[in-house]
Amino acid sequence: MACCANRVGLAHAGTDGDAKAPDVTHLADSRPPARVAFKGGVSHVGTSDPAIPADGEGLLRKVRLKPFLVDVAPVTNARFAAFVADTGYVTLSERLGWGPVFRGLLPDPQAVPPSDSPTPWWVICDGAAWSTPEGPGSDVADRLDHPVTHISWEDAKAFAAWAGGRLPTEAEWEHAARGGLNGDPRFPWGEQEPDDVDFLPANIWQGRFPDRNSCADGWLGTSPVGAFPPNESGIWDMIGNVWEWTADPFLIRSQTKSAKQRNASARAARLKVTKGGSFLCHKSYCYRYRIAARSGTALDSGASNTGFRVFYDR
Repeated sequence: MACCANRVGLAHAGTDGDAKAPDVTHLADSRPPARVAFKGGVSHVGTSDPAIPADGEGLLRKVRLKPFLVDVAPVTNARFAAFVADTGYVTLSERLGWGPVFRGLLPDPQAVPPSDSPTPWWVICDGAAWSTPEGPGSDVADRLDHPVTHISWEDAKAFAAWAGGRLPTEAEWEHAARGGLNGDPRFPWGEQEPDDVDFLPANIWQGRFPDRNSCADGWLGTSPVGAFPPNESGIWDMIGNVWEWTADPFLIRSQTKSAKQRNASARAARLKVTKGGSFLCHKSYCYRYRIAARSGTALDSGASNTGFRVFYDR
């Protein structure tokens, strides 16, 4: 959603009992993006310079990867529409009847009463799902080349199987994000830190989160795939835009007492690792738009900044 565009969507965050499921067959475009092949071999995961050790992003360690391929783009609304048209798949958000939406994306954010939640910038929005990202009245007709959102882990896994692929391991994702760069780069483009004015290499937040986004990069919400430069291997949007699901459970590898407790909680909550950060990340709040950054996301979570990309065995 372009920052300066007129936003369309919910007039409020309530239920529209007369809303009908949109016809997505005319949006279908089954053409997959190009893929990048990696030979496999010795790689690494983590970083020698962790910014958020509590997330378990430290402990740089070697791993051996099998050869794999990766889509150069996250799954778009157009491609997900093709999947739905072909299979009749109903996403978890559609079955639940609601989805979390970033308050700033609503047409009238102030119309939704504030909550006592520790994250009041999220609104539980009736009718929000992949094809109606801000609820009834919104659609993806003008966002077909944007990453699909409101995707749970099971939704992503189902699509990947349909496409003949799978979700990546965390190590595969990091290897692809580095795109051939040597060493332990902080970002897919190297070490230069994004700022709020001049260096804008990815779709992240600019300004004071969560109430002021200058949109210096041109986007308030998701951006089209290809709006920002790819990495050295020609892969787009590994950082920013939307969080991407992996196949790995979210565990802290340090064996301290607190880590063991967090791992027990993570297993109970059935958390999976998501990578890459999103359009809501900013260094002052969520410095997770780095290659080694990671987040633990509940399997049934699918918000307006959650998507995925497909990897393949080679």
